[in-house]
Amino acid sequence: MMSDFEDFFSDLKKLVEKYEQKNTMIKTESDMDNDIIRMFGEKITALARAKNGLNDVIELAYTTAEHHPYWNLLYQSSEIASTVLEKWKGKLSDKEISEIEWSLKEISQTIEKIKAKST
Repeated sequence: MMSDFEDFFSDLKKLVEKYEQKNTMIKTESDMDNDIIRMFGEKITALARAKNGLNDVIELAYTTAEHHPYWNLLYQSSEIASTVLEKWKGKLSDKEISEIEWSLKEISQTIEKIKAKST
């Protein structure tokens, strides 16, 4: 028996096929184990997809409790990735490079804390 979400996805695929017959480029990706469906239109670029996907990571990093041992790794990594993606077609400023270096130090310190707790 299909779940309501699986029924929805089945109906959505039919709708996508209808628009594909009208030459509308639509791409769908699904992860049915986690009830996730993503849809992309014809103007989507790899850079836009990367930024969009990073938004999910950033949301987790911002909402994860700071007491989680990996929180700072995720937070600092997502901050670096966000800066890099924003400047993908441009140049990193001295300030941005300095912020990345600071984040890398934070990551290194967090890794040392994790190592110390595991021994």
